[in-house]
Amino acid sequence: MKLTKYAHACVALEKDGSRIVLDPGTFTPDAKDAVIGAAAVLITHEHFDHFDDALLAAALDDDSELRVFGPRAVLDKLGDHDGRVRVLAAEDTFSVADFTVAVHGGRHAMIHADISCVDNLGYLIDETLFHPGDSYFVPEVSVDTLLLPTSGPWTKLGEAAEYLREVKPRQVLQIHELMLSDLGQASTRTILAGLTGIEITLLAPGQSIDL
Repeated sequence: MKLTKYAHACVALEKDGSRIVLDPGTFTPDAKDAVIGAAAVLITHEHFDHFDDALLAAALDDDSELRVFGPRAVLDKLGDHDGRVRVLAAEDTFSVADFTVAVHGGRHAMIHADISCVDNLGYLIDETLFHPGDSYFVPEVSVDTLLLPTSGPWTKLGEAAEYLREVKPRQVLQIHELMLSDLGQASTRTILAGLTGIEITLLAPGQSIDL
């Protein structure tokens, strides 16, 4: 499986000629390019930096084979599109384009008591890669590669370190990084590696890695 990083929380996964995309949002300038030709798009939650509903509505109209998966808010905003938009919930499992997907989690991490927590799903792909969306949800399964959010109004460095200690992934790829400067990203990686003993890798947009 090959992972290609896009800006912020968006990644594309390719295997055996098929491709799926996770969280193409409005903070991802190349989100449209990522989605074109994809078999499916998985959305963790409804926030605009993870879910560009206008882009996906147009993509569904342009590609009759494209499928979109996510929490209820995704269906509410996109409509059914002849059953190609599917609502997921924690503990669901399914296969799409030769990938297996197990759904975990449930709610977005708290930003503030005055801001409601929306539904948030984490996706374990091929029992290997875990995208938690905007949460520090710990799946009760082994995770080889963790996509770790490192910036945002809800993130905390100390909680991120404890999250890594609980999940114990073999490797960590940094996502959700756009609210940190280059210095902040480097500092975050250094501190987390020092606290956990796990190297934190940041891929540039467009860069790929084999998992």
